[in-house]
Amino acid sequence: MTAPEEVRCMLMRGGTSKGAYFLAEDLPADAGARDDLLLRVMGSPDPRQIDGLGGAHPLTSKVAVVSASAGPEADVDYLFLQVGVDRPEVSDRQNCGNLLSGVGPFAVERGLVAATDGRTSVRIRMVNSGDLAVASFPTPGGRVDYSGTAEISGVPGTAAPVVIEFPQGAAPLLPTGHARDLVADTPVTCVDNGMPTVLIAASSLKVTGYESPKDLEEDLALADRLREIRLEAGKLMGLGDVEGTTVPKLSLLAAPLDGGAVMTRTFIPVRCHTSIGVLGAASVAAGLRVEGGVGQGVARLPAQGDRLRIEHPTGFLDIEAGIEPGADGVPVAGRTAVVRTARKIFDGTVFARPAGAAQHP
Repeated sequence: MTAPEEVRCMLMRGGTSKGAYFLAEDLPADAGARDDLLLRVMGSPDPRQIDGLGGAHPLTSKVAVVSASAGPEADVDYLFLQVGVDRPEVSDRQNCGNLLSGVGPFAVERGLVAATDGRTSVRIRMVNSGDLAVASFPTPGGRVDYSGTAEISGVPGTAAPVVIEFPQGAAPLLPTGHARDLVADTPVTCVDNGMPTVLIAASSLKVTGYESPKDLEEDLALADRLREIRLEAGKLMGLGDVEGTTVPKLSLLAAPLDGGAVMTRTFIPVRCHTSIGVLGAASVAAGLRVEGGVGQGVARLPAQGDRLRIEHPTGFLDIEAGIEPGADGVPVAGRTAVVRTARKIFDGTVFARPAGAAQHP
């Protein structure tokens, strides 16, 4: 019997997700061989992922591949891979702002970036989209310190703050060129501020937007409607046939319940997120500010400032996201920044399931 591969790996919580972080040099250069290995590392396909690192949910079946950047505008390159849970799929069609929270600390831990005594900033190129981000985090004595007092909804306890800033991206904020589109007979706003996202007023789908993720997932009529919207919106947004991809995300909007700007339920794309992704929240926040968008009449925006509190099933996410007028009258994204946390869970060697081993999900 062939012995399982041994691969250096760091398991980290990044924001409200958890994933396996690898140096690119520790994985096969061929994408097909790499993906096959990662499926075996994560224990996919299997709804329980019982024979690997995966946690039986899309939020815990993620991979970050990090390398020194070849370009002068970034220190490291970060490739995000979404590993299917019960299907043998590995997708690079989207970014992940949650795992992004751990990329800077991981780069320091692996020696890709030298830490300064106090606080270190790492410039990151997100390979999936080409967008850039800068992550800053505490490094007293030149070592990453994961302890701190920052608290984020959906994560127990506190940790060191990781401040992530996103410069203006190259993608248009409104991929369809319109503040509002009618997709599958449903008014939507298609927005991309780091994550292609379709905003939908929950009421237009005959739900409140306050249901639990489990209840929404079990609503088969809603699932069919969302699938129809996603497939049609994907084409309008220039993403092509999105049947087998994880973008665009769909965010249902309802009036806030706890002093925030809006309540959300986000589909990724079939499972309902127990919170909300960083880049998804950035897109929601920017989309709420679009004049004539579906967020008008639903969201409660502050009178001044760019900071918005996006409510979700397990709490909230505070994010700064502004928009600016474009030359042709179509708004463009401004500065986006968010505070997240990350924590190293283990650092060592992961042993992949042997290639060709029988699977019985």
